[in-house]
Amino acid sequence: MALTLPAHPDALAEHVHASGLLSELAHGLGGPFHYLLPERFDANLAAFRAALADADVEGRVYYAKKANKAAVFVDRCAAAGAGVDVASLGELREALGHGVRGEDLVVTGPAKSEELLRVAARQGALIAVDALDELDRLIAVGGHRPVRVLLRRHPSAQPRSRFGLDDEQLHEALRRCAAAGERVRMEGFGFHLSGYEVGPRADLAGELVELCLKARVLGLQADRISIGGGFPVDYVPAEAWNAFLAEQGPAHYHAEKAFTASDFYPYHSPVAGADALRAILAASPGGQGPSLAKRLREAGVMLLLEPGRALLDGAGSSVFRIQGVKDRAGYGIATVDGTSLSLSEQWFNSEYLPEPVLLTERDGDAEVPYPACVGGASCLDSDLLTWRKVVFPTRPQVGDLLVYPNTAGYQMDSNESPFHELPLPPKVVIDRIDGAGRPRWRLDR
Repeated sequence: MALTLPAHPDALAEHVHASGLLSELAHGLGGPFHYLLPERFDANLAAFRAALADADVEGRVYYAKKANKAAVFVDRCAAAGAGVDVASLGELREALGHGVRGEDLVVTGPAKSEELLRVAARQGALIAVDALDELDRLIAVGGHRPVRVLLRRHPSAQPRSRFGLDDEQLHEALRRCAAAGERVRMEGFGFHLSGYEVGPRADLAGELVELCLKARVLGLQADRISIGGGFPVDYVPAEAWNAFLAEQGPAHYHAEKAFTASDFYPYHSPVAGADALRAILAASPGGQGPSLAKRLREAGVMLLLEPGRALLDGAGSSVFRIQGVKDRAGYGIATVDGTSLSLSEQWFNSEYLPEPVLLTERDGDAEVPYPACVGGASCLDSDLLTWRKVVFPTRPQVGDLLVYPNTAGYQMDSNESPFHELPLPPKVVIDRIDGAGRPRWRLDR
């Protein structure tokens, strides 16, 4: 039995699809491409800021740049005065080059290079320190201004995490910050937490507020905490998602590939994006006492957050052209002009489940449903963009387009590779859309 898992309806994307622009771009660019809708990024950023304002919490949103390499989203951060979360020297340079001020950057990631630490310190970026030796190197870098530091807390709820300082290391880090005097400005604490649950984030955030109060006794500034990212995105309707999880099995995939529910990103979330932030702020850390929002206000602590995927929700899709279709017993294999390296879920031995939309310019065809998986253009047997036998409304043909919806968050370029000398799919920015005219586009770089 076939399973269907369409993305939520998206009127803006449907307008782009109906305009005929994608066929022209596929012809002109000569291969797969991604299109970007930066106005969605603007709206998502505004929603997170509204959640902070409605809770009367002083806060700052940093866009996690690793979620998408496109320059346009960093441009939007610079224009809106938002921060950017970077984890490499290249990302830092890109952010600065697109107008983001150094003091609006937060530098994360483990075991940062000497050059990254030096440039970040000189630009006045906030640096999340993940280890004692990193703190020592940062203090030694020095400069004409105090080095701005966040100490990253190891999450006790995730003892196998490789990130953060445990209790003993954190105590020693505070001692070293205090001893460093004016060379260091210890501004607070942060954490890296896997998963998407509200409760653990609120609980750990509550711990960080208490740590700020203790650090102030040592004469440290300690007036902000970072809860990182991990705000879920709701890609598909609840009913379809629940049915999929209950019914999916090897028979639904090419080569009877087996997945378990835990292999998949949670493509449906009843509380997602800025609403997840609202839920975190409303929760009581530890399940008792005042809400996190109230604790932040009472302690005079600012909340920093680093969403990536959630700021990119609805902000772009990936387009491939059908190069061939072959029939197998009961289903087909559609091969496109790109590879699965442009959809990054296989990095996690998983599958991008919101199913692609078939765009065809053929008129009058009888719509006979046709199940097919989607293969890439490489010579690897495992190169499948979609292992699942998606039921298309008609049999795809050479020249038709497949649009994978809502791929801006991590999917487009986390794992991209010019394998076989195939060019990386370019990014097309669509920055004017109205019902009366054609969308206006430009290349991202």
